[in-house]
Amino acid sequence: MKKIDYAIAGLAGFLAGVALVPTAYAVGVQSPAALLVLPWIGALCIVFGVWLGGFLSRWMPIFAQLGKFGTVGILNTAIDFGVLNLLSKALGITAGFILGGVNMPGFAIAVVNSYFLNKLWVFRDRQHGESLMRDFPGFFAVTFIGVALNSGLIIVLTTYAPLLSGVAPSLRLNLAKASATLVTLIWNFLGYKLIVFRAPPPDRTAA
Repeated sequence: MKKIDYAIAGLAGFLAGVALVPTAYAVGVQSPAALLVLPWIGALCIVFGVWLGGFLSRWMPIFAQLGKFGTVGILNTAIDFGVLNLLSKALGITAGFILGGVNMPGFAIAVVNSYFLNKLWVFRDRQHGESLMRDFPGFFAVTFIGVALNSGLIIVLTTYAPLLSGVAPSLRLNLAKASATLVTLIWNFLGYKLIVFRAPPPDRTAA
């Protein structure tokens, strides 16, 4: 890991903490002191996560990439949750099919952020002279499936899941969002690594 990696991780963690403030408030954390400290906690935790990924990469190199992917995932998740909770509060919508539409704006913002950070930082996939948007169609296709999984799971878990029926609406919404996000993160990592930003095959003629 380089110093720039830790700087990016720290900034991402701080921004993730800022984006999580609406979510924390929605689930009952309303102390100003607690909300103000969230960005700093986020920065420290993310920097530690990236350091841990770099440390474990001594034995399994993929851990360095997973540490950075996790950083981007946490920032995207915080943005996604934050926008969803802001819109849910403003519109008074916490369940039903219309929630799928309310879920889309935050997910869309997170997708754009995800593309650039994954391409330029996590997978370092840009070749000299190539268009920055070259991989966006494939990225969009993988992410679109992720959007469908994410929104579909949220609708099912907030509207039809009996295990969450006795939970307060705001908490139920965020529990459903957390479950959907976990499934989406797994799908996205595999899709980005194996399809969108896959390493080019070795040049056998150079041997």
